[in-house]
Amino acid sequence: MELRHLRYFTVVAETCHFGRAAELLHVAQPALSHTIRQLEDELGVTLLARTTRQVTVTPAGEFFLAEAQRVLAAVGNGVRGVRRIGEGTLGLVRVGFTGTAAFSHLPHLARALTQRVPQVELEVRADLLTAEQCEHLRSGTLGIGVLRPPVTGADIDFRVIEVEPLILAVPADHRLAVEPVVAVADLRAEPFVTYTGRNSVVHEAVRRSCRDAGFTPREQHEAPGTATLLALVAGGLGVGVVPASARSLPLAGVVFRDLAGAATVELALAWHRETRSPLVSTVLAALEDVFPSARPPAEVT
Repeated sequence: MELRHLRYFTVVAETCHFGRAAELLHVAQPALSHTIRQLEDELGVTLLARTTRQVTVTPAGEFFLAEAQRVLAAVGNGVRGVRRIGEGTLGLVRVGFTGTAAFSHLPHLARALTQRVPQVELEVRADLLTAEQCEHLRSGTLGIGVLRPPVTGADIDFRVIEVEPLILAVPADHRLAVEPVVAVADLRAEPFVTYTGRNSVVHEAVRRSCRDAGFTPREQHEAPGTATLLALVAGGLGVGVVPASARSLPLAGVVFRDLAGAATVELALAWHRETRSPLVSTVLAALEDVFPSARPPAEVT
């Protein structure tokens, strides 16, 4: 039994007319009649009762029609699904986010994908440092990273989507909380709450800003992420220097202030140079309007 047997039988059963069915199927009527007889012989039952005036579907034929329609629909869905996967419009894309990017950029990214490629499913992994994301991009456990350059390794391509200034986070009762703008040099005597890990791009930018202002920061406490860092600041354990996107995490007891003389940090979309995933290309293209500088290069195919 072949799919054409099911397809031919379905059209005849639905029309109850061999001539009309032959026209719809673009086959000769004798060939169609022969195919139906082959199917009935294989099944050992009569599916269609024929007279010189009419064709009716037998009880066995009615049951088989429902099953044939189900099988053909499943095959059709499978064909369409495979084609959509090949076109990059169906499937699961895993996206990694660093720090506050999940709060500041994930909503825009998710909305853009929902509107432009609604059959693409998004899986998010948050609080991943740049080096960790690069390793996941290489292993294929991430398709796209939202990270802070520089990336590790020449095989990771990226497009910068934003340049963020560093800002100051201080306890609400701190002496600097009343200042609209604070200079980095004003933090010379302050205890700092910093990000954990030498691989933190923001941590290195904070240290660089302090060195440029002529001092080494007094790193009193460490935090694995921005939410914890701000909680420690709210507790009065020190000041924090964070990306401007941290303003999307308002916390009682913390005041944000612009920081004159501070470095900036970049945020970028990244992917593995050797990716052959049509889905990655589709997602990057869908994000062009949201992040105009994030245009996928021609080699991402």
